[in-house]
Amino acid sequence: MPEAQRTITIQKPVSEVFAFVANHDNDPQWRPGVVEIRKSAGNGVGERWYQRVKGPGGRQIPADIEVTELEPNRVLAFRAVEGPVRPEGRYELAEENGSTRLSFSLSAELHGLKKLMSPMVQKQMNAEVGNLENLKRVLET
Repeated sequence: MPEAQRTITIQKPVSEVFAFVANHDNDPQWRPGVVEIRKSAGNGVGERWYQRVKGPGGRQIPADIEVTELEPNRVLAFRAVEGPVRPEGRYELAEENGSTRLSFSLSAELHGLKKLMSPMVQKQMNAEVGNLENLKRVLET
C-alpha cells in the first residue's frame, strides 16, 4: 500500500494555516499538479471538491475529493471519490511557539491490476507531501 507522510513548521498561527489549507481554492498556489479545482457540494464533513490533476502525457485526471473529518484548527481529512486511484489524506495541525506544526499523510489501497501502479502512485504521493514546502513558502511570504 503506497503511503507518504511529512511534517513541517510554518511561521504562521494555526488558524491562518488551517483556513488556507481547508479552502481548496488555494490548492493551485502550492500544489503544481492541480489543473482545476472548485467546490461542488456541501460544507464541512461531506463537502466535495471537483478536481482535475496533471497526468501522464499531459492528460487531465479526475481526482474529486470529499472531506471526511473536520476539526477546525486541528484536523482536516479527505478521500478521493473520483479517479483511477482513491487515496485518503489527513492534515494534522498543532500550535508550536506561535507557529504551526503541520503533518500531512496520504495512503491508498491498490487492488488487482492497480497494484502494478504502486511505484507510480508512491512517486506521486511523495511529490504531494513534498508540496508542503511550497505551502510554507506561500504562507510565509
